[in-house]
Amino acid sequence: MTMRAFAVDVPGPIDTHPLRAVERAMPEPGAGEIRVRVRACGVCRTDLHLAEGDLAPKRPLVVPGHEIVGIVDAVGQAVEGRFAPGDRVGVPWLAGTCGTCRFCRSGRENLCESPTFTGWDRDGGYAQFALADAAYAYRLPAAFSDLRAAPLLCAGIIGYRALRRAALPPGGRLGIYGFGGSAHLTAQVALAEGATVHVLTRSAAARALALELGASSAGDAYGLPPEPLDAAILFAPVGDLVPVCMAALDRGGTLAIAGIHLSDIPRLVYEDHLFEERQLRSVTANTRHDGEEFLEIAARIGIEVSAMAYPMEEASKALSDLANDRVNGAAVLVMEEL
Repeated sequence: MTMRAFAVDVPGPIDTHPLRAVERAMPEPGAGEIRVRVRACGVCRTDLHLAEGDLAPKRPLVVPGHEIVGIVDAVGQAVEGRFAPGDRVGVPWLAGTCGTCRFCRSGRENLCESPTFTGWDRDGGYAQFALADAAYAYRLPAAFSDLRAAPLLCAGIIGYRALRRAALPPGGRLGIYGFGGSAHLTAQVALAEGATVHVLTRSAAARALALELGASSAGDAYGLPPEPLDAAILFAPVGDLVPVCMAALDRGGTLAIAGIHLSDIPRLVYEDHLFEERQLRSVTANTRHDGEEFLEIAARIGIEVSAMAYPMEEASKALSDLANDRVNGAAVLVMEEL
């Protein structure tokens, strides 16, 4: 049996159509693996970086997609009852870790020295079926449809880790730069925890969504928020914004950069950007604990997921819309009628 998938052919600008439709043999689960019949797959900016070559593909014709929602239809040996055929599962960005390096042993598996990632090392969810290590897949809250569960699996989880890395104090003032799939979910967690949220983004539609979700203000990405910030998260992959974010921080404030790719950062001036104990932090992947914690919070607070559905055959269009700011919230490839 074969399946249809979309793979990265020759990386390049998304409007040159670097994705190619391919026919693949149906994958068979190995020990510890599950095979998932894909029902929905979120379209993440990391997929765009992969397709355009900002992230070098790990191998030729890799299938992107790491926000997979689907139904288990086969299991390999040693899955040990974690999942069974018919279960609904989520397959995230973090596909596997070594479990033995100093980072894994100390509970920091997001920094594993030999990690694997869905849609980069392993074929992902721009396909009818995908394989996953059962130990790295999630059970999904029943409250979320397939369409709305997909963005939680990377946009949500990574945004949640970025929020924790930003060290926002209780009742603090948070600035969010860029307001797409990840940011609109992170903002809701911060608001539910009592933060004041200021959104700064170039998209007028995104600014409107931010205010609708409860942000106190929404302005241009290069503008100043109405008050100094205790913490900020940069979701836009634009290095030019780093000095802008740092200058908006109050004393002792922290900026967390949420993306896996960022254009070059201009020169920082110590006195203007870092003095008075301002901090600059990166965010690298996530732990499984981050994922479990975020999914529980998302269900408990009733997080609202703004999602635009695209048929799988329109994967290139979804990536193009993402690149050109035509997506308000998150884009999701829909594999079946939802």
